[in-house]
Amino acid sequence: MKECFVGFDTSNYTTSAAVCDAEGRVIANIKIPLPVKEGERGLRQSEAVFEHVRNLPSVAEQLGNAIKGYTPVAVGVSTRPRDAEGSYMPCFLSGKSAAYSFAAVAGVPVYELSHQNGHVMAALYSADKLGLLESDGFIAFHVSGGTTEALLVRPSGSGFSVELVGQTDDINAGQAIDRIGVFLGLRFPCGAQLEALAAEYNGKIHSHGVCVRDGVCSLSGVENIAKKLYQNGADKQAVAAFVFDFIGRTLEKMCADVLEKYGERPVIFAGGVMSNKLMRDRLSARFDAYFSEPQFSADNAAGIALLARREHIYKQK
Repeated sequence: MKECFVGFDTSNYTTSAAVCDAEGRVIANIKIPLPVKEGERGLRQSEAVFEHVRNLPSVAEQLGNAIKGYTPVAVGVSTRPRDAEGSYMPCFLSGKSAAYSFAAVAGVPVYELSHQNGHVMAALYSADKLGLLESDGFIAFHVSGGTTEALLVRPSGSGFSVELVGQTDDINAGQAIDRIGVFLGLRFPCGAQLEALAAEYNGKIHSHGVCVRDGVCSLSGVENIAKKLYQNGADKQAVAAFVFDFIGRTLEKMCADVLEKYGERPVIFAGGVMSNKLMRDRLSARFDAYFSEPQFSADNAAGIALLARREHIYKQK
């Protein structure tokens, strides 16, 4: 029977499982979003854990169908947001419990990994840039509701090590998008709806300077400016276009700062915010930049399954 590797990820907004085969091809990418009440801007950790517990039986059923004809040989699970001391979020306990339960029944090892590294790995896989793991290092941006960070990624053992080289000093890009979207009457998560509004806008985009210094950005201002624009008569399309222009220029300046300091390198953009076509077009026009497909940009467990495969092969050697 063919071998496979299973991954679990329980982020703050999606319950995920994935499967890759022995050759490293993703054969299942299962995701169930966590519900957020209309008008709300997110979930508390206790709510996220509860919703993961509700979702996991359905995920397990889909996972069982996906691995028919395969023999699992290892399980990976995201147990922390980042590879950093003290990095912790309760929602990842749900996936950890599911992963260890699955592994105990299957009689296979479990590899504990970080949610962020899973995003980077999924982006590399989707962009067909896994070869960068054999290079002397590259830059990875992880841009989501919970993170806005630039990482210097270097090969290390079975996978890679990361060094934080850029970040936000206040709110994250995804937070800003969702806060503005909810203010405009959109339903959380707001990224796709806000992008659709921005795509409809044909006028001159409101210009405002971004705040970035040495790779560190501030994004709280975009929320305040967007609200004032709307209150002063700008339509939703104009506000949406401004938001993505502002965040796109912020990421562009962050990337330029990081590359100036660490030298020209390929750049991988990961995380749900980077599904946005407007910002992808801006960044790819300036940098040697690569992006994953939307199903591998938003929260998923594919990168975790792929990292578990690499970890298992490395330990077997």
